[in-house]
Amino acid sequence: MAEIPEDVPRYILDTSALLTYFEDEEGADRIEELLEQAQHHQVFLLVSFISFMEIFYITLREQSEETAHERLTLLQQLPLIRIESDPATGLVAGHLKAKYPLSLADCWIAALAEQYEALLVHKDPEFEALAERLNLLSLPYKARQM
Repeated sequence: MAEIPEDVPRYILDTSALLTYFEDEEGADRIEELLEQAQHHQVFLLVSFISFMEIFYITLREQSEETAHERLTLLQQLPLIRIESDPATGLVAGHLKAKYPLSLADCWIAALAEQYEALLVHKDPEFEALAERLNLLSLPYKARQM
């Protein structure tokens, strides 16, 4: 695990939170505040390796390869700490996948939130199943289209 001082608040940004920022959706202002705080070392913003892949493929599918690459470049310039996979996180993610109806990527992100005792920032209703296990910061959900 990366060494992160315990006296500084830690947040992990789910892919949905990053997409909220990129798409300037409702809740993007909260991500901008966190980025500003991270720039001044008032908080640590963690991002799972898997979110980089998700940002790329979602943007590639919905927009263009050029935009997907631009977003990856921007992610590397933001004050984020990228957390790679490791066996311990994999075991925690596996336990979460066995117990909760979450995607594999969401399990990795939730496992990191648990391991780093970080507030999980998301816009994904599926994380609500973990409300008793993790500290969650829910951004406004999109209205469901009928």
